[in-house]
Amino acid sequence: MRTATTVEASGGEHWSQQTDFVVEAEKLGLDVCWVAEAWGSDAPSALGYYAARTDRMLLGSGVIQVGTRTPVAVAQTAITLSNLSGGRFLLGLGASGPQVMEGLHGVPFARPLARVRETVEIVHRVLEGGRLAYSGTEFTIPLPGGDAVPMRLSTRAEHDISVYLAALSPAMLRLTGELADGWLGTSFVPEGAADAYFAHLDEGLARRGRVRADLDVCQGAEVAFAPDEEALGAMVAGRKKELAFSLGGMGSASVNFYNDAYSRQGWAEAAAEVRERWQAGDRDGAAALVTDEMVLGTTLIGTEPMVRERLRVWRDAGVDTVRLYPAGETLDARLATLARAIELVREADGMS
Repeated sequence: MRTATTVEASGGEHWSQQTDFVVEAEKLGLDVCWVAEAWGSDAPSALGYYAARTDRMLLGSGVIQVGTRTPVAVAQTAITLSNLSGGRFLLGLGASGPQVMEGLHGVPFARPLARVRETVEIVHRVLEGGRLAYSGTEFTIPLPGGDAVPMRLSTRAEHDISVYLAALSPAMLRLTGELADGWLGTSFVPEGAADAYFAHLDEGLARRGRVRADLDVCQGAEVAFAPDEEALGAMVAGRKKELAFSLGGMGSASVNFYNDAYSRQGWAEAAAEVRERWQAGDRDGAAALVTDEMVLGTTLIGTEPMVRERLRVWRDAGVDTVRLYPAGETLDARLATLARAIELVREADGMS
């Protein structure tokens, strides 16, 4: 398995600290660094800076939120970052959710599947280098009713650019299998992944005559090491409110893809109750409903032997790239966790 991580440029105590983390992560042998874009810093600006500070590691947008930029602007960004980095850029796209799209950007969230499909199709056409003419339900280029004619960019992609989609819903997973080079996933339980995720990915792959080997399965989870069972118990307890937020506070009152993903993997009743409590304002009550199993099932938290074995299970389930979110209160602590996790991924690859 390849190793990856995700950062947000404004996510640390100091902006420079995130840069230091990225630079040091490359020295540790990390293969890919994804840069997030939620409601803080944007991804492309940070990616350009990180490209100038690194030499080998792949850099990806994890993710650019589809709908906040035109598809051609997304393609321009991808070409620019790829050319500047010497071909080290991966284009990660995602639909985001109604709260961010409508509440922050003022862009309708309706029809996210069509919007993502058409964005990927337009990006691919731009990368081919010809004059662009496209007619879809979400985008029509050139805009009809005027004097505009199809145009092409004056710049060209000097390297192949892989497209990854962040997907959780069955429909978006099928689209990922159909159109993308990679899948950026989360809320992943390997024991339930066949039905919850891979069946839908494989259906999409089959539409284009592709197989699983044609898709980079990139899964992410927090990694943290506990010295003993007592410390592990405290660590798991501390993560329950974070998971309760994902299940109850992400998305909107009617749409929460994280809650849906947990529901499809065996926790429908618990996920619904957590969401109900959270939406009612009872945050502590919501966290109390999150079980130890729910935390451990979707993270890489445990003693070193536990994490090593869990990585083997991830590998056997079909994960190609493991995206590590290292725990730690300081930069040095996060890097130490990441370094050990990278070693364990390599050890897991060697296990039968």
